Amino acid sequence: MRADRLVSLVLLLRRHGRLSAAALARELEVSTRTVLRDIQALSAAGVPVYAERGRHGGFALLPGFSTELTGLNHDEALALLIAGSRRGAQAFGLGAALASAMLKVVDALPESHRDTAAGAARRLLIDPETDLLSRRLVAEEVPDTVMAEVRRAVLAGHKLRIHYAAVDQAPKWRTVDPIGLVTVRGQGYLLATRSGADRTYRLSRILAAEELAEPAQRPDRVDLDRAWQERSTRFRTGGDQVTVLVRVNPARREDLAGTALAVRAEEADADGWLRMEVTFQDPRHAEWALWQLAANAEALAPQWLRTALRDRAAAIAARYERQPER
Repeated sequence: MRADRLVSLVLLLRRHGRLSAAALARELEVSTRTVLRDIQALSAAGVPVYAERGRHGGFALLPGFSTELTGLNHDEALALLIAGSRRGAQAFGLGAALASAMLKVVDALPESHRDTAAGAARRLLIDPETDLLSRRLVAEEVPDTVMAEVRRAVLAGHKLRIHYAAVDQAPKWRTVDPIGLVTVRGQGYLLATRSGADRTYRLSRILAAEELAEPAQRPDRVDLDRAWQERSTRFRTGGDQVTVLVRVNPARREDLAGTALAVRAEEADADGWLRMEVTFQDPRHAEWALWQLAANAEALAPQWLRTALRDRAAAIAARYERQPER
């Protein structure tokens, strides 16, 4: 870890020219005393770093000093900077490593491209935290110690013990063969097998993890994208699926289709509304989806769904008929 921090310190000085010990401490997330020790270590190793006294002083490198990093052209560095703005590194516990890597990417650019690539990257935003309706994407938190064990087992190809809290179940210890890690809309998943059967575990539900020395039973090569698609398909086609006949305002058609598992049939009514036959994961999913559309949709069948929506609306109306308590 200290070697990485020393490299990051040198790259910060190369990029900014001169920085105070306090500024370096903030960037590296260490104490100023640690920064001073690192400066001494760099000097002892022959790196020409010197201190400038005074109000605007700080630490700097002698002019002309350069690190031995492979150069990148403008588009290559821009692609890496944009990729680095995505949330995968945070989901997999690699946020600090990403910040250090981005410093190295910028430093590896030829002088003529360095400022333009960094400026261009600031003008491109990937996956913002909120959409146009201010709906916030909440990334799930996974303890660093847990994520580090999971990540090491996945990359080393070792078996993994996890203390997992499945929905509506008491936490249990499981030994799995990890295959890969996937992040989707701020949520992280571990793809694994257990006793030869495919398993998918939500990272935020792993309470503790331990990498084992025993090699994992898994293929040498894996198409992670294909594996995720196959598991997604099995998830969508399993469970207590229900099919619903619904009338919907055309302006909200995409909202309905976007929440359903599948649209099985669709036709226009005489009044311009759409009559659609759609499939949901289970009754709770169907009720939730139709409730979001309020008066812009009407469930025609099955009857239990009409009854559930009517009862929910009646309960809301009754609550608002009463005067609020002050």
